[in-house]
Amino acid sequence: MKLFNTLSGKKEDLSKSKGNPLRLFVCGPTVYDYLHIGNARTYLVFDAFVKYLSSTSTKVFYLQNITDIDDKIITRAAEEGAKPEEIAAKFQRIYFQNTKDLGITAVDKYAPATEFIPEIAEQIKTLLKKGYAYKIPEDGIYFDIAKFRNYGRLARRTALQAEDATSRIDESIKKKNRGDFVLWKYADQRGSLRACLPAGRDLRGKNSVIVNGDPSTSLRASPSWSTPLGWGRPGWHIEDTAITEKFFGPQYDIHGGGIDLKFPHHEAEIAQQESASGKTPFVKIWMHVGTLTVNGEKMSKSKGNYISIADFLKRYPADVLRLIALTHHYRSPINYTETLVRDHLASWNGLLEFLGKLHFVEKHAIVKHVLPKGEIDFSKELEDDFNTPKAIGAIFKRVSNLQPKIWKFSKSEARGLYTDIASALRSLGFSPSPPKIPAKIEAFAKEREKSRRNKQFVQADALRKEIDRLGYVIEDTPLGPYIWGKHEVRSTKSETNSNGRKFKTI
Repeated sequence: MKLFNTLSGKKEDLSKSKGNPLRLFVCGPTVYDYLHIGNARTYLVFDAFVKYLSSTSTKVFYLQNITDIDDKIITRAAEEGAKPEEIAAKFQRIYFQNTKDLGITAVDKYAPATEFIPEIAEQIKTLLKKGYAYKIPEDGIYFDIAKFRNYGRLARRTALQAEDATSRIDESIKKKNRGDFVLWKYADQRGSLRACLPAGRDLRGKNSVIVNGDPSTSLRASPSWSTPLGWGRPGWHIEDTAITEKFFGPQYDIHGGGIDLKFPHHEAEIAQQESASGKTPFVKIWMHVGTLTVNGEKMSKSKGNYISIADFLKRYPADVLRLIALTHHYRSPINYTETLVRDHLASWNGLLEFLGKLHFVEKHAIVKHVLPKGEIDFSKELEDDFNTPKAIGAIFKRVSNLQPKIWKFSKSEARGLYTDIASALRSLGFSPSPPKIPAKIEAFAKEREKSRRNKQFVQADALRKEIDRLGYVIEDTPLGPYIWGKHEVRSTKSETNSNGRKFKTI
């Protein structure tokens, strides 16, 4: 398999250590809000990637972090009068429910940052000892990007561009370089963390946090930990490298994530780990997933175009979002529109209907004729930079070619084709199971067929209309009546979203 490596700018062979599973790390969510369908795209891509590799007998260890301490979490907690750990726990539960609902099951280990404070502190100590980090009294410990010669190489940019300081807690006027980023943010004697809230706001009186289970240490505004570095909490970038070093060592195979994380987050990870270990490269291949916009615009709650995962799933099946993600190359942008999602809904329903017909033919076929075999083989496409659009295109082409012949298949042909197509879809994480027809609908269909044979056409038509009213369509075929469910969008313009607001159709 060849994959496009963002660092080198070209496709490279995917290799792994002999006898060991492929080591994959993907940046997980910061659990402070409902995740949107753009976040889902990244996690669906890597879920499909791992499931495909597993179908080829390639063992993978898939690690994902969860940022459960961050200034965004602290701010949300202060706004709601809650503890940061309560906010983090709430949205972590929602994230896990999202992944379950989306059929994302390939992750082997979820690693919340707060469970790895000792490892984070140890890596920072190493950076201090080697001279890559420095302390600002009553502020924090920062990484000195001027000391790391290759800083900016991943993103193809210079190290000292003015916009490099993108995080509130990184914006210290005492930094050596504007782009220096925080590794550890000190807590003061009261336990509050400086610069963790938006400028001009002081919400510290709204909640109290107990540190490390000790009621005698009641801290305001932010949780902190006692370490050899002093009381404080970790910066965003350092958690990932401390976690991956814990599980993978200083070097591993693939790092994935959204393209929006390339700079400064992934750039900072390279600087941290290669400085701490002295080994290069930190990661063999960097895989970045493209952006997802809505009607050409970035998702924003203020614009009313923010679509959470839960809101999407109120309207459409999970496999439709997976189909949208995988019919676009993972590196390409997606512009989500109502037309796009409805087209993909129709395509997915068409696949399910075809599989349902194959199942029907398997039960009712009487011919013994056997058509030439032609199994779906899309390994060539997937081995070339995980080209899922071409792979899925091969499935649709196969279905299109077989559609006119479907009522002529033998039982064994229908069974074999069903297995072939369903297996191909499952290897990318889809759940291609045609819906079961209720016994009541099947009884109506049998009664209608009896009426047709007796030339009671008025009664037969009335039964057809009743079946249609109940959400099903009956199709008369050479093998008898075939029933399938009508697939409609499951929400209306008046439905509320995860934020309790009315959401608009796109």
